[in-house]
Amino acid sequence: MTLKQAYSYSVQFLEGNKVDEADFKALCVSCRVAGIKNSEYLSHVNDDIIISRLAKMLWRLKDGEPLQYVLGKWDFFESEFYVGEGVLIPRPETEELVDLCLKYADKDKKLVIYDLCAGTGCIGISLAKKLKNADVYCVEKSEAAFEYLKKNSKQAKNVIPVCADISKDIELPTADIIVSNPPYIKSDELEALQSEVKKEPSLALDGGKDGLDFYRVINSKWADKLTDGGMLFLEIGNEQGNEIKSILTHFKNIEIHKDLYKNDRMVTAVRA
Repeated sequence: MTLKQAYSYSVQFLEGNKVDEADFKALCVSCRVAGIKNSEYLSHVNDDIIISRLAKMLWRLKDGEPLQYVLGKWDFFESEFYVGEGVLIPRPETEELVDLCLKYADKDKKLVIYDLCAGTGCIGISLAKKLKNADVYCVEKSEAAFEYLKKNSKQAKNVIPVCADISKDIELPTADIIVSNPPYIKSDELEALQSEVKKEPSLALDGGKDGLDFYRVINSKWADKLTDGGMLFLEIGNEQGNEIKSILTHFKNIEIHKDLYKNDRMVTAVRA
């Protein structure tokens, strides 16, 4: 079967099984089996592909598995990250958090950065690749997610994966920057999430009764791990900004930043 035939068949199969975004997902899996980027499709339409591998991927999509898990890798910022069952899928809005950190970071200084609730490590690793002088500690407690973090961290020599719970005491060097995209969905809202999102680990989504548990932990246990003038960067839910401002009692100069869609999405603060 040629790549063109594989793509056409994949669209038909996914549409027939009422899988959303059938065209895009068909292109992604067809190109992944062919070992090329989506943008290279037109140059490889007559290449032969392994149909058995494609069939397995299509059935996983039919069963509701997230496209990113089926592909095994996903683009984030300027890199590609291993993903799969047990780890949160990197999302485009989180790239804006990386950009915000880079805007404030002193690129000429020897920095220590913590990426808390790191998951795949996409935030910390992306920063490490841009800030060559930084030591970036990516902290993740889920053993399943930590396996992906370790694999992804091989992209940058200045990344140190740490398997630990941020609510516990962890011995690390004093940091200049703390960045985190913690779980922030309210517990009773998890069931209402899209079916594919519910395939992601609840541990990476559940922020407690009001969605703010991890922000409280960061405020109470991590503020004193920052240097004087050290900065905090957080991703937040689009209705949580004012509540988080009241939670961050150990910080000053707290600002809420909007994402590209004009939703509140990030918070910056300085250690008080």
